[in-house]
Amino acid sequence: MSNEKVIVIPLVSFYKSVLPHNFALQRNPITLNCTIFSGNCKKYQPKIMSTLENAFDVTLQNRKRLYKFLKETPKEILLQIPQGFRNNIWWNIAHVVVTQQLLVYKFSGQPIRVSEALVEKFKKGTVPDGTATEEEIKQVADSLLPTVEWMQEDYGKGLFDGYTEYTTSANVTLSSVEDAIIFNVYHEGLHLGAILSLLKVVSKS
Repeated sequence: MSNEKVIVIPLVSFYKSVLPHNFALQRNPITLNCTIFSGNCKKYQPKIMSTLENAFDVTLQNRKRLYKFLKETPKEILLQIPQGFRNNIWWNIAHVVVTQQLLVYKFSGQPIRVSEALVEKFKKGTVPDGTATEEEIKQVADSLLPTVEWMQEDYGKGLFDGYTEYTTSANVTLSSVEDAIIFNVYHEGLHLGAILSLLKVVSKS
């Protein structure tokens, strides 16, 4: 029989000495799937970052569609309020711009990037009067895409470091700017649906 000695390393000691160096978790890109002995590690972005990137992209694609509606639809069609509807295509487009600024910027304690006059005219609870100035239409058109791009840039800079909790009319409570960014996708989807319904009705008339 061999006289070789077998050295046993207590499992607790092994975890204490190895894990802190190999499995430290961070908020930024995380190192996971590491094999302790091979050092074969893969880096990936946390799921929340992946979700937000998708939210930014979906919002931007939706805004491109709204921009096309705003630029290509005759003004009389944009402003028409059909029977049975409370608003028009124009109001829905302007409303999503204003709401995104309030949900993401105002409740984060940051200055909004559109005029207060636009906010007062198109925030939640307002109704259109069937009119719109060329200046207002230009202001909304010029804000549709940049406000999404600025939101993504400002988030990347860490500008939104606080948030005032807010419960939406859909009974969803937003507790962080991430909540607001994701909820905004849902909100804009609702108003895109309203716009498509309005287009069907006004095109027939």
